[in-house]
Amino acid sequence: MVAEDEAALRRARGPQPPDLLRLHETVASLFATQGDWRRAYQHLRSALDIARDGSLRDALTSSYNRRYLDERLYGPLTGHQTARPRPPLAIALIDLDRFKRVNDTYGHLVGDRVLRRVADLLQEELPEDGFCARYGGEEFVLWLPGVDVGDAVRIVDAARLRVARHPWSELQPGLCVTISAGLAHDSAAEPDADATPERQLRCADTLLYAAKRAGRNKVAYHDAQTTRLITHSE
Repeated sequence: MVAEDEAALRRARGPQPPDLLRLHETVASLFATQGDWRRAYQHLRSALDIARDGSLRDALTSSYNRRYLDERLYGPLTGHQTARPRPPLAIALIDLDRFKRVNDTYGHLVGDRVLRRVADLLQEELPEDGFCARYGGEEFVLWLPGVDVGDAVRIVDAARLRVARHPWSELQPGLCVTISAGLAHDSAAEPDADATPERQLRCADTLLYAAKRAGRNKVAYHDAQTTRLITHSE
C-alpha cells in the first residue's frame, strides 16, 4: 500500500517538484477516480493541513505570522474561565536594532536575508510548545509557556547573544546585527488576576522601549516591581 502511494506521488510529481499542497490534491483526485476514498481522504486532509499551516506562516521568514499570534492572544483558551490553575507564560517582544540603517546601507535584499536569519536564530532552544512569530516589520514575539522567570530570562538573553555573535560579516563586510527585547512573565505561583497574554504583550512592549532607551542590545524585564536590564557582554 505504501509503495502504491509512493508510486502515485511519483507519477503526479512529473519532471519538476511541485509544492506539497498541489501534490496532495492531485493524488487525492487520483485515488478518488479509482474509488479508493480512504486514501483520497487522507491526502485531502494532508492538503488541508498544509494549507492551514501555510496561512499561519510568515512568507519571508517561515516563522509564525501575526494571524497565528492573534489566535493565541485572543483565542478561547487565553481567558480565565476555567478553574484549573493556568501554567506560567513568558512573552518577549524583540526588535532588530537600527534595522533601517541595514536596509539603507546594504539594500532590502540583504535586509530580508537578515530577517530570515534572525528568525532562525530566535527559534533555537525554545521550550516545548514555545514558538516565534513575526509581529510586523523587524519585530518578533517569543511565546514561552511553562517556564519560570529565571528560565525565561536565560532563553531570551541566549537568543540575544546568538544574534550578536552571529558572523554577519560573512553576509556583508562590516554588517553587525543586534536585537533588543522586552520580557513579561506571568507566574502560576503568583498569578495576576488581570493578566492576559494581550496585557503581557503590552507590558513587553513597554519594556522593549526601556531596553532601547538604555542603549540597545539588551533584555529588559520586571523583577520585584523594578525594571531590570541585561546589558550586552560583547
